[in-house]
Amino acid sequence: MIRIVLFLLALAAVALGFAWIADRPGEVAITWMGYRIETSVMVAMLALAVMILAAIALWSAARAILRSPEQVSLFFRHRRAMKGYLAISRGLIAIGSGDMALARRSASDAARLSPGDPLALLLEAQSAQLAGDRDGADRAFRAMLEKPETKLLGLRGLYIEAQRRNDMTTARRVAEEAAKSGGQALWAGQAVLDDRCAHADWAGALAALEAMKPALDKTDYRRQRAVLLTARALDLRDSERDTALTLALDAVKIAPDLVPAAAFAGRRLAEADNARKARKVLETAWTANPHPDLATAYADVRPGDSARERMNRIKKLLEKNPAGIEGALALARAALDAKDFKAARAALTPHLQVPTQRVATLMAEIEQAEHGDVGRAREWTARAVRAAPDPAWTADGVVSDKWLPVSPVTGRLDAFQWKVPVAEIGIERPVVDVIAATAEPPPVIEEKKPEPAPQTAEVVADARPQPPAAPPAEPVIPLVHAPDDPGIDAPFESDPSAAPPTDTVPRQDAWQRFRQLFR
Repeated sequence: MIRIVLFLLALAAVALGFAWIADRPGEVAITWMGYRIETSVMVAMLALAVMILAAIALWSAARAILRSPEQVSLFFRHRRAMKGYLAISRGLIAIGSGDMALARRSASDAARLSPGDPLALLLEAQSAQLAGDRDGADRAFRAMLEKPETKLLGLRGLYIEAQRRNDMTTARRVAEEAAKSGGQALWAGQAVLDDRCAHADWAGALAALEAMKPALDKTDYRRQRAVLLTARALDLRDSERDTALTLALDAVKIAPDLVPAAAFAGRRLAEADNARKARKVLETAWTANPHPDLATAYADVRPGDSARERMNRIKKLLEKNPAGIEGALALARAALDAKDFKAARAALTPHLQVPTQRVATLMAEIEQAEHGDVGRAREWTARAVRAAPDPAWTADGVVSDKWLPVSPVTGRLDAFQWKVPVAEIGIERPVVDVIAATAEPPPVIEEKKPEPAPQTAEVVADARPQPPAAPPAEPVIPLVHAPDDPGIDAPFESDPSAAPPTDTVPRQDAWQRFRQLFR
């Protein structure tokens, strides 16, 4: 609307100007080379305007003639670039659909029409991966290293190819180079961190985590740092005791609910005759995350105390957090050690309707210690075999009797969790009734055949996590998930009759191409 108003105002101004000149006639006389030209002012102005327009037209024609070689070259370059763009588009679509023949043909066209283009290099690498051509993919990714905008992508591709070859040395070197190249390459930092953890280089893992800090969520960063500090403290527990205690306290400060850190710090503080601080650390951790290791460390916070004093200390701990079955088991164990069998039975009574393995085993010990009743003890031992499993340190299907900082299967940091093993979940087990005061033997209960138990890791005090196996191959870009790596043993069968799609861009006629020369 504003443009229309401005146009009308300009047109009115021109009309007023012509009217003003027409109302004031005059004459113009020009004498040149013996000729004398006399005309009115209006005609002279029109003649001047025509001469100016003619001069502009002549200049434009001369300029177009002088620039015609450059315009023609630009036209052909633009046409070539458009063909290369269409070849890249067809190739990426073919990779997504799994058409290996069309992808390789499009990659060849893109390399010919747009040599050195980042998308052309990416298409070449992806098509080589689709065809199982490892050498071709490696060459394409190395060519990406020559350009700053594609260097990180090339390093990512070389890292994945090294993983597929199970060449962990090359993968580590490439990941370290990518991590040093700057940017927020989270995959590179994670790869370096996993490698340091796999080799139990906890100091190097902490340095790698610090480099990843800007790209990590604050909560994740604090948790992983606490786990690494705990791992390093456990590694130095015999050689550098003071340093190990300092690291454990730092881990507790970052993550107060981290059981291994709190239990280790509590025991070391108790050994250093700092029972007050040890109790504070263990009580905080128990309130947030009840665990048997915390209860044991809290009971032994003063090594010289009697069994009765340890039981009273556990009662004080339960005042902070009763903790359900974990609190009952801790109190029953302390009462059994103090030979207070009544308190031990009272602690376990709420959990006897559906006992777990630890509850049944502890009841067997109580029967044996209090009455010497071997029969009752055997009954509870038999029920313990069929009872529901208790939580354990579990990671990726592996059950360990001690906490480990990384999974021995995948090398994942902070993988172990205190929970019922995965293989036991969902198994239907019979309900074990409370032992009746009868001389008759308990009825034989048929139960379903249990599923195979999870693998159990034998963990010793100086155990070190083994380097993880090569992770499965992953695509460089989310475009190609399934057909990214068909493998040499399972070649992809594509349709050889597939033809490239026709161009959807309308063709320009000769006149339009000619007009572009003067733009």
